Amino acid sequence: MAGEAGMFTVQQTTGSVLCCKCGIRMQPNAANMCVKCLRSEVDITEGLLKRLVLVHCPDCESYLQPPRTWVKLQLESKELLTFCLKRLQKNMNINKAKLVNAEFIWTEPHSKRVKVKVSVQKEVYHGAILEQSYLVEYVQQDHMCESCSKVAANPDQWVAAVQLRQHVSHRRTFFYLEQLILKHGAAARAVRIKQMDHGIDFYFTSRSHGNKFVEFIGKVSPIRSRSDKQLVSHDVKSSIYNYKYTFSVEISPICREDLICLPPKAAGTLGNIGPIVICTKVTNSIALLDPHTLKFGFLDADQYWRTSFKSLLTSRQLVEYIVLDIEPVSSEVIVGGTKYVLADAQVARVSDFGKNDIMFNIKTHLGHLLKPGDLALGYDLYSANTNDMELDKYRGYIPEVVLIKKSYEEKRQRRRPKPRSWKLKSLVMEVDEKVNEDKVASEYEQFLKDIEENPELRFNISLYQNKDYQPSEVSSVVDGEELPSVPFSELLAELDDLELRDDGDDDDDKDSMAE
Repeated sequence: MAGEAGMFTVQQTTGSVLCCKCGIRMQPNAANMCVKCLRSEVDITEGLLKRLVLVHCPDCESYLQPPRTWVKLQLESKELLTFCLKRLQKNMNINKAKLVNAEFIWTEPHSKRVKVKVSVQKEVYHGAILEQSYLVEYVQQDHMCESCSKVAANPDQWVAAVQLRQHVSHRRTFFYLEQLILKHGAAARAVRIKQMDHGIDFYFTSRSHGNKFVEFIGKVSPIRSRSDKQLVSHDVKSSIYNYKYTFSVEISPICREDLICLPPKAAGTLGNIGPIVICTKVTNSIALLDPHTLKFGFLDADQYWRTSFKSLLTSRQLVEYIVLDIEPVSSEVIVGGTKYVLADAQVARVSDFGKNDIMFNIKTHLGHLLKPGDLALGYDLYSANTNDMELDKYRGYIPEVVLIKKSYEEKRQRRRPKPRSWKLKSLVMEVDEKVNEDKVASEYEQFLKDIEENPELRFNISLYQNKDYQPSEVSSVVDGEELPSVPFSELLAELDDLELRDDGDDDDDKDSMAE
């Protein structure tokens, strides 16, 4: 402002003094010494810790946080840096040093050393603040944690066992659950996993770990559970009791694509839909769809177990039909995030071709997918032999055929088989001798086909790129229609340190399960 008015202004300058040690010109400070002379006179890192020991468990990659807590940390992670600096904080407070910055210095993983470059500030000589960096070396001392030492001494020394069961004739639910467990790391603390005839057993070294696992399963599927305990040992003098805990978890027998005849009580809670409905999705609730009206409803675990009905027909009883004619009768409807179109269709069983002229006029919810000449899988209620008391009440009112999904099996057979471009991870588990591995392999292959056909099924699982896959010059288009496959954009990069499960061609990889 003074310059604009033409007034004379005095230029502000910073005064300088000579260092009392070396005599160089410098800006004045409380000590009247330059930085080099201050550092030669005072070492602010004196008394600070420069070498410490980290107790490390080589089996589970965790570190001991005194007195008895073990924390799982990755090398050069933010969490490990915080863990290391906490070991220095008390010593810094005693020496009145302030932490300014810290970063890792790279070391070979096998060197058993973690090096951190630390910058600190401290007041010296009449209020002058000096900053200095120094190196702190942490030596990893291997020592097995309590849980790992128990497992090493005796692999069967478990405290909590979770027995996961579903009373159905297939393993689709367990194939799907396996992928959810792997994605969320729910079984990371399991010391042993065993595949049983109707389920999987998980063993943990702590009751709390078993409880957390049961809670996770309850969030992804409708279950009911009970727990029991057995006294193993008792110390009379110290009144210490050692128990083994068993959690029995039963998963609802209702699975995706099952056909259900709803009992009146369950239908009433859903607004009187049905009684013939299709299960379209299973999470912690069961999604049901009436294929003739497109009405839908959801049953949570508590509502289901109060009525506890079973499936009328399951996906293993699907029959192949050919669509002779189809005409949509409604506009597109979105139900639970999935598109449906109600249509009138005329279908015939593929097995009847050349034998008889039986045809069925039905309503279907797949009007947006099917066209004349397509094949579809559905349930044959016309000739099905069922012992369902609820179904007998509706004789004369139930449909003869209920279509479930479009079929691509014939087109797959015409296309030359080739490996898939993706893989799945698998749980490392033992296999009980009663398990039929050929049946498991066949069901797993069908699960992989379901993943290709159903984008909604892929949404909650992780698919990995198959680095051994070689793209074929032969197109996957048959009769002008592209076969369902997993888009490359949905695949994750393959990690070398993960055990990956192939597309089902290797029988040795059939030791795990999911929906």
